[in-house]
Amino acid sequence: MDRFGAHDLQIDRKADASHVTEADHAAEALIRTAIQAARPGDAVLGEEFGVEGEGRRRWIIDPIDGTASYVRGFPIWGTLIALEVDGEMTVGVVSAPALGRRWHAARGEGAFVNGKRIHVSAVDALSDAHLCYSDLASWTKYRTTAQPMMDLLHSVWRSRGVGDFWQHMLVAEGAADIAVEPVVNLWDLAPILVIVEEAGGRFTNLEGERTAAGGSAISTNGKLHDEVMAVLAPGSARPQ
Repeated sequence: MDRFGAHDLQIDRKADASHVTEADHAAEALIRTAIQAARPGDAVLGEEFGVEGEGRRRWIIDPIDGTASYVRGFPIWGTLIALEVDGEMTVGVVSAPALGRRWHAARGEGAFVNGKRIHVSAVDALSDAHLCYSDLASWTKYRTTAQPMMDLLHSVWRSRGVGDFWQHMLVAEGAADIAVEPVVNLWDLAPILVIVEEAGGRFTNLEGERTAAGGSAISTNGKLHDEVMAVLAPGSARPQ
């Protein structure tokens, strides 16, 4: 937050042309230091500094999810932290200080925002559903056709181009019913899987696999998941 909106913020571009800032690097370094002090035997995987250590316990970090928003002064960005044990995501934290909200969940303990328990919606018809999605152009770029996504947009009650972590947290809170992304990385998803599932929802990739390994993502209240997948199925992934 100290560097959010700073006029002298140092901004660079990665090889994939995405933004990275001094704040991304500083936040990940701070989190890594805290984990090393508290759990020195655990492995860490971070978006900015890669893998460190090995073992059955691994922390996965996205220091700033939504860096493009961060550099423009748009408040939808957050820090994502997950704990993976024996290949299963067991703890998830999503902290969005510019929004004043922090979500967290642990296996078997429920999901919470700012200490209040949350649960997905009970909406059971696409015609009544609230859909959130990432940039529409990405569906053309990363899928062989964007038509299934357009079909989904025309099937729901309302839609909003929220993107990044927040769309999935809105599903977990019951404010939205569906969130979809055509391309995404492990560190973007790791805590989201835990939080959505502990809130009573369902989280998979576009192929229906329950995974946070990256590629694509659908989070729903569970009741709508199969129907959403059926609509989006024709839009297969474009070879990279």
